[in-house]
Amino acid sequence: MTSLGAMHKALVAAFSSPASKPEEVRTLLTKLKIGLTEHNLLVPSVASSASKADLEMARSVLEMGAFYSVRIGDIPGFDRYLSLLTPFYDSTLSASENYEPLLGLRLLRLLSSNQISAFHTLIETLPTDLVNKSTFLQHPVSLERWLMEGSYSKVWRLSREKPPQHEYAFFVDLLMDMIRNEIASCEEKAYDHLALHDAATLLFFENLDQVLAFAQTRGWQVNPSTQVVSFTSAEAAHSANAIPKKATIATNLVFAKELESIV
Repeated sequence: MTSLGAMHKALVAAFSSPASKPEEVRTLLTKLKIGLTEHNLLVPSVASSASKADLEMARSVLEMGAFYSVRIGDIPGFDRYLSLLTPFYDSTLSASENYEPLLGLRLLRLLSSNQISAFHTLIETLPTDLVNKSTFLQHPVSLERWLMEGSYSKVWRLSREKPPQHEYAFFVDLLMDMIRNEIASCEEKAYDHLALHDAATLLFFENLDQVLAFAQTRGWQVNPSTQVVSFTSAEAAHSANAIPKKATIATNLVFAKELESIV
């Protein structure tokens, strides 16, 4: 246990230092998880004879692992650490200062991957006072409410503000990417073409280079001289040929007019 304690202190120092390298943190996490497994601390149990201090050290390691996974963009790793942390949070250990930040990150992870049902299910399992009073939880709750309202400008404004914790920015950026793709899908259906500047505004991009890069991923055609983006692609052209929109609309209007005259 002495070696585990020393490695834990080294991990805390490396995790907290802006000068530390990701490889150093990863190596320490790997060694500590092996050590925790050997001492039956990775998964706490009722029959375990481990001390409270040892279990809290194990929880601390897993919490740093979860934050580290977000820092390097490892979402599956983040999910695995949260799964390992669940029995620690359900135990009789003293409250952890990282519980609310990690819970907020879990909500953001669900929101950014469009798992709205799972988001609401998790919220319903939490105490109302905790949800209402926690800054870490109100951040994703507000984002979800504005997202459901279609108030994307509010989501964008909150995403530009300082998050409750540095790691939140990763999932917020993923959420904005999801929103942009939703808006882009609507633009492709609503317009044949659009001014590049207007497209940048609608998609919440801060400069035209970002729009051009995004347009390339969507297969849009951009005219540099006219600064106009055309929402055309082989798939779109096929859809346009398959479903004659103007003819369909005209037919429906005639039908509606005749129906009205009959009534």
